[in-house]
Amino acid sequence: MLPNQRLCLGVPRKRCGLALLRRREEPGAAARGVPAGCGLASMSRLGPFLVAPRLLCRSWVLPRRPSSVSIVTGPCAGLGAAASLCSGPAAASLAMEELLSRSVPPLPPYETREKAPPPAELRSAEFMRSYRALEAGPRRAELLARLARDFGVDHGRVAEFSAKVLQAREQQREPGALLQAEDRLRYYLSPRYRGLFQHLGRLEGGLRFLMELRGDLVEALAARHAEGPHVREMNGMLKSMLSEWFSTGFLNLERVTWQSPCEVLQKISDSEAVHPVRNWIDMKRRVGSYRRCYFFAHCAIPGEPLIALHVALTNEISSSIQAIVKEVPPLETEDMNKITTAIFYSISLTQQGLQGVELGTHLIKGVVKELQGEFPQIKVFSSLSPIPGFTKWLIGLLTSQTKEQGRNELFTDAECQEISEITGDPAAEKLKRLLTNNEWMRSERLVKALRSPFMRLCAWYLYGEKHRGYALNPVANFHLQNGAVLWRINWMADTSPRGITASCGMMVNYRYFLEDTASNSAGYLGTKHIKASEQVLSLVSQFQQNSKL
Repeated sequence: MLPNQRLCLGVPRKRCGLALLRRREEPGAAARGVPAGCGLASMSRLGPFLVAPRLLCRSWVLPRRPSSVSIVTGPCAGLGAAASLCSGPAAASLAMEELLSRSVPPLPPYETREKAPPPAELRSAEFMRSYRALEAGPRRAELLARLARDFGVDHGRVAEFSAKVLQAREQQREPGALLQAEDRLRYYLSPRYRGLFQHLGRLEGGLRFLMELRGDLVEALAARHAEGPHVREMNGMLKSMLSEWFSTGFLNLERVTWQSPCEVLQKISDSEAVHPVRNWIDMKRRVGSYRRCYFFAHCAIPGEPLIALHVALTNEISSSIQAIVKEVPPLETEDMNKITTAIFYSISLTQQGLQGVELGTHLIKGVVKELQGEFPQIKVFSSLSPIPGFTKWLIGLLTSQTKEQGRNELFTDAECQEISEITGDPAAEKLKRLLTNNEWMRSERLVKALRSPFMRLCAWYLYGEKHRGYALNPVANFHLQNGAVLWRINWMADTSPRGITASCGMMVNYRYFLEDTASNSAGYLGTKHIKASEQVLSLVSQFQQNSKL
């Protein structure tokens, strides 16, 4: 077998596109939900274990064997010739320092900044190769921390030119002199690693590499493998640069269908963070009749999903995710008369390195235009969204209740009595234990008794709990910033273990009135006012009347 030959679940092929593999389909494979030609049809007879849930068609490229027999392993792997002689942490540290010194271009003097030659592409390419050869985790985090700490802003120059700006203002010099002094200061406020990032972004494959690098940086900060103000500053700088490079003018909106390349289907499946894809049948359903899936791809990275949005085409605003992701729609041509509503039920970022880059808002706007073109009769646009963090918030409230015996600020006296009769223990103390392990779902009486108090508590969590004046819940904050209305809270809308654990099974609709989204967004961002429906406001009022928080 050739070194670069690709494999699709054991079947040699040149490309993994499903359309090119249809000719290998066996009779009955489509009925089982197996994509034609991906090898599963012929492999299924070897045993059911080969067709496992979440087993989608993958591509592997077998690497070519390096021509050199000199192999560097351990902490110095990936640092090139400078690491070939290292045998301990000190030598590895020196190798990292040498790699960064070679790769990060010096900041030219202000006077010659436009005439300075660009950095050698070979050195930037060497940095990419060396970085990718490093083991993911602490080793890469250490390199990134060194880059942030040792190749940032020249604080001496910043202090010097800050003083000159102040001097120009105090002497009331002509505007041109002041502006030039400010321009010099602005120039020296740019960290040296920005030059490296800019040059990497111009290389072939450089944009993808910078996405990967920032993904490692975000992960290192979360795991505390890399800490400190310098690392956080570099993360913010790289996020700002990626925001410019991934602006809507460079993005292409693409639709996913069952005929899409296998790699795209695999990526969409793997990155689905809201409602995980279980198997091929599930994936086929999500791109089939009465369903749509779209993603953004960058013009420099064609065919690579950056963020994906799943849509259900219905005749009403959905109140349950089970009806969307579990029930099998009829295998028929879509009836235009049955499609009056578009439900955005999942939006997932596929690239961790683009975390914080504004893509979701533009994707929803693009999909709305696409759907309006295909289905002019659609007048209702709404999400069916999870409520992450609600259960954790509620357990925190119950914990504070149990610290003071007899204290009750969440439930009415009648509710406390009913809950205690069902559980046999004080309401707050028992509920805290039951919510921790989801045991409360086993009792139909308890589920019924908790509906009213949990609904009003959830309404307050979404409407009244704030962080710096904005909605505490991140999903609510996202849709409200987009100009949506907090429309309806749905009881037992997600009965999956994940849904029960995160939000006691509740989900929420954020409705988009297209003619009002701009004013709603401006009102939320400006005055921090949340636009909500009568149902939500009624539940909030009930909370304020019955709770003493």
